[in-house]
Amino acid sequence: MAPWLQLLSLLGLLPGAVAAPAQPQAASFQAWGPPSPELLAPTRFALDMFNRGRAAGTRAVLGLVRGRGRRAGQGSLYSLEATLEEPPCNDPTVCRLPASKKTLLCSFEVLDELGKHVLLRKDCGPVDTKVPDSRNETFSSVLSLLNEDPLPQKPGGACPSLSITWCEHRRSRPWTVAQLSMESPSSVISQNTFLPMPCPPLLAEEEFRTIYLNPLLREEPGNKMKQAKSVGDLAPPEWDWRSKGAVTKVKDQGMCGSCWAFSVTGNVEGQWFLNQGTLLSLSEQELLDCDKMDKACMGGLPSNAYSAIKNLGGLETEDDYSYRGHMQACNFSAEKAKVYINDSVELSQNEQKLAAWLAKKGPISVAINAFGMQFYRHGISRPLRPLCSPWLIDHAVLLVGYGNRSDIPFWAIKNSWGTDWGEKGYYYLHRGSGACGVNTMASSAVVD
Repeated sequence: MAPWLQLLSLLGLLPGAVAAPAQPQAASFQAWGPPSPELLAPTRFALDMFNRGRAAGTRAVLGLVRGRGRRAGQGSLYSLEATLEEPPCNDPTVCRLPASKKTLLCSFEVLDELGKHVLLRKDCGPVDTKVPDSRNETFSSVLSLLNEDPLPQKPGGACPSLSITWCEHRRSRPWTVAQLSMESPSSVISQNTFLPMPCPPLLAEEEFRTIYLNPLLREEPGNKMKQAKSVGDLAPPEWDWRSKGAVTKVKDQGMCGSCWAFSVTGNVEGQWFLNQGTLLSLSEQELLDCDKMDKACMGGLPSNAYSAIKNLGGLETEDDYSYRGHMQACNFSAEKAKVYINDSVELSQNEQKLAAWLAKKGPISVAINAFGMQFYRHGISRPLRPLCSPWLIDHAVLLVGYGNRSDIPFWAIKNSWGTDWGEKGYYYLHRGSGACGVNTMASSAVVD
């Protein structure tokens, strides 16, 4: 994509809005055969996810399908069973021993929420007997459509099991990994959740943004919050709320753009600890299900989430209302709420004042441009400002501390992509330069 087109895409100015998903009608499993129009899109998505990262010539093709769909929150949940045919494997760089053509029976669960598909479950195993083949000419044409390659495939690449090189897969970013995210020798990129080195990433940049990030942060204003009272700008030289018991363990949002909920619950967890003396792991799923101002896995705004918590009457704990990673019907119970908030406030954009507020008042919910995060492993990240604009924020996280490494000032940031990402789930970003807009949308709940 040309740079100017990419910028328009980032700004949300290109057409292509996705229509709301049709609600499923069938409550029972359809018979084996071609996928009905209702099952066509989720079946293709499941097949594409199964084949993700496979080289041309090794991709499975669809056999027969049966399934059903049902309403789930504001979307549809599809349960599918399908036979897949894997081609013979005779390449010693890919398979250890020559293998004949293999038939698999797979079960998939696909959520279609607000026009976005998410694969919730994939379970495949070989079968000795085939389902009776009732395909006809129409079905064959449907299968041909389903089995088209979603991306142009080329041989080669750094890893034999992947069909295109890193730079070919990331056409819109013709720089090296180091140029993308390592502007300082203290920032190191290595294996993480999204970049299985030395092979190309499993997620292209566009897919990464679609699945994990939150474009609503830059598109909608959200509820207006009052300005927090200043606590001055005299901050201790370093501070870390993790060592003081105010931060729960790193969580994992999964393949859902729910970072906004994790950022807010992390802030509320810290505020409750500082004001009530108890650290509780709070429910993000409650916000996905019950915050009607935000859009669950399609994104949300901290300011809206604070209002939702206040209007609902509090937050349940993670144990009572566990995370599922997709929208469900709201199951909030006021009797089970363990935490409440009184208000929320917007914080200063001055990073010295932010540090002073954090040291005195607790962890802070912030939003940032996640450009440098997909390939981050450890060290202090400081992406070039033109590549990590403070005006294109798309990810919500939690400031839990700050300090210096080798005289380089940093923010310690709790992310929500699990402990396998970054430094045990944490991101260290340069402090004092407004890096990636870390200071542009800082906020906190108020607990009296």
